[in-house]
Amino acid sequence: MAVHPVVKLMTQRLALGLLLLLAASVLIFVGTQILPGDVAQAILGQSATPQALANMREAMGLNDPAYVRYLHWLGAALHGDLGQSLTNGEDVAEAIGKRFGNTLFLAVVAAVIAVPTAIILGLIAVRYQGRWPDRLISGVTLATVSVPEFLLGYVVMFLLAVKYRLAPSVSTIYDTMSLGEKLHAIALPVIVLVLVVLGHMMRMTRAAILNVMQSAYVETAELKGLRPFLIIARHAFPNAISPVVNVVMINLAYLVVGVVVVEVVFVYPGMGQYLVDHVAKRDVPVVQACGLIFAAVYIILNVAADVISILANPRLRHPK
Repeated sequence: MAVHPVVKLMTQRLALGLLLLLAASVLIFVGTQILPGDVAQAILGQSATPQALANMREAMGLNDPAYVRYLHWLGAALHGDLGQSLTNGEDVAEAIGKRFGNTLFLAVVAAVIAVPTAIILGLIAVRYQGRWPDRLISGVTLATVSVPEFLLGYVVMFLLAVKYRLAPSVSTIYDTMSLGEKLHAIALPVIVLVLVVLGHMMRMTRAAILNVMQSAYVETAELKGLRPFLIIARHAFPNAISPVVNVVMINLAYLVVGVVVVEVVFVYPGMGQYLVDHVAKRDVPVVQACGLIFAAVYIILNVAADVISILANPRLRHPK
């Protein structure tokens, strides 16, 4: 029995995603192992005796071959055991769970604002192609994409936190805070994230719709006398959804994975801040766990984008 093209392509994308995740885990493990310095020495300090260092290395399994340590680490991670922090002894999975929730909250709020705004701006830019609204939208979004995140963050902080005092410069949130208080606390990092991803999504939406506007059915709709914006929204945009979904999913992955700089600038208690803090301490289990989670999120969202694109392609859903 022939396999449906959609099922075949989805299976291939899922298998490729698993292979990429496995390759990412190898790179993360190798990267943490070749870092300069001695983990045991970092934990015990410079005054540790050779015997104490030897005992620590043995207890941590550092004397085992690298491939044995990798298999132990990967096997434990697959069972949800991410190890213990070398600096404070806390369970890494439990600590990351709290931080990851904060990062997701920040990313979701930014996405809820950025995605519809980018699509609407893309539709407006197409409607007024070549005219001042199109040029204004394209110019502003290109400028925000071109500015480094840390610089954009400090500019926003200076204007809205220092000069006009509209939002706090330090985005600290607690479990006891209400939703409104949390939204006020994260206003500045959300603004920065929205500005960073908005331009890319808007420009891709504009390009995808303009490509569809050359189609025969769009010309037919124009000949029927339909309003230009109605033609764009109802006829062109639905058929340009596949590349738009791809760029949206990629930027959603960035919102989760690429927030490290923004979290550090605004001292936000998320995964990025947690990772940076423990990189400086050479806390290998934390660095490995954060790297693996970031890689998994990025790969999963990209695979999801591929699957949605496959499902949105009518030629694959209805093969001849």
